[in-house]
Amino acid sequence: MDYSKALDGALQALHDEGRYRVFIDIAREKGAFPKACWTRPDGSKKDITIWCGNDYLGMGQNPAVLAAMHEALDATGAGSGGTRNISGTTIYHKRLEAELSDLHGKEAALVFSSAYIANDATLSTLPKLFPGLIIYSDALNHASMIEGIRRNGGAKRIFKHNDIADLRAKLEADDPAAPKLIAFESIYSMDGDFGPIEAILDLAREFGALTYIDEVHAVGMYGPRGAGVAERDGLMGRIDIINGTLGKAFGVFGGYIAASAKMVDAIRSYAPGFIFTTSLPPAVAAGAAASIAFLKSAEGQKLRDAQQLHAKILKTRLRALGMPTIDHGSHIVPVHVGDPVHCKQLSDLLLEEFGIYVQPINFPTVPRGTERLRFTPSPVHNPGEIDHLVRAMDALWARCALNRADMTA
Repeated sequence: MDYSKALDGALQALHDEGRYRVFIDIAREKGAFPKACWTRPDGSKKDITIWCGNDYLGMGQNPAVLAAMHEALDATGAGSGGTRNISGTTIYHKRLEAELSDLHGKEAALVFSSAYIANDATLSTLPKLFPGLIIYSDALNHASMIEGIRRNGGAKRIFKHNDIADLRAKLEADDPAAPKLIAFESIYSMDGDFGPIEAILDLAREFGALTYIDEVHAVGMYGPRGAGVAERDGLMGRIDIINGTLGKAFGVFGGYIAASAKMVDAIRSYAPGFIFTTSLPPAVAAGAAASIAFLKSAEGQKLRDAQQLHAKILKTRLRALGMPTIDHGSHIVPVHVGDPVHCKQLSDLLLEEFGIYVQPINFPTVPRGTERLRFTPSPVHNPGEIDHLVRAMDALWARCALNRADMTA
């Protein structure tokens, strides 16, 4: 086989479909977020504004977070030196897990190297703990959840997105005595829609199922202390396992689960994705703990309020121009384009002509025909930057031969 030719063909197919992904070389400047500097392929530079980051609240540059990281770095050095079982557990890791368990009102928490790994490792391990487990998974669950469920070797049922009737039918069709778990998300990040948490919890109680919620795009953003949508809705105590990230609203790096002490102990003891990987650097753990503590406070609520206001303003202004926005009331602002080539073209023009950085979202992240730009306004995007974005979108929409108001939700 000509391996080089095969690679050429695989890469060319992505180019032909208009969905070849290009890394944009940007340098964030401390204290200036969402401003950054873009280095073009030719080496020239341009000042830009980031509109697609997942550091939703700007906590990656918060002084309290940076101070905690400096303190830990000066005290311990760079890396953790091993897995959690072999010299990789420090006071900073224990402090972080204590902050997380307190945040979610659970007995314990367990930190992983990413939320992807936390989902994959936990969901792939659960059938070892509950033989015969059937997992009921929302059709639009994140790739990390899908992968964990696929790899676990147990039974699975995929229910239609947010469809309680379909979930009920699938639960009713299975052996009432079989152990069950329902896996879903609180916010589905590509459309920004919410999962029907209370209705799922009611079904779980009726059918004796465990519940597993991914709050990755909600932690830090919702609830009086930033624990997520389940906290906002007063439902955290009814959920068995909560998954979250430290790399989005908390602005640092890593992932975790929060659950009962017994559940966490079992995952800690059985999950290869936890056992056999180096633990987070102490400085990262310290920064994440400081971020969580900050966002539990009244100052954290001010950031959440400002972010929601800016998201509402941006959605309202784009809709007023007839832009096909998708609005489910969350902090995410998707604008439907529907074609990978046009989506990439619009992204490129925004960056080059207006200094606005927003990545195109194409297949396989979203289904073909639903390609979009996904804006994530933050508390530190000012009114002038919002106005600049809206005017740029208005100017470029017709140039890219796109229709208006064809998918407003």
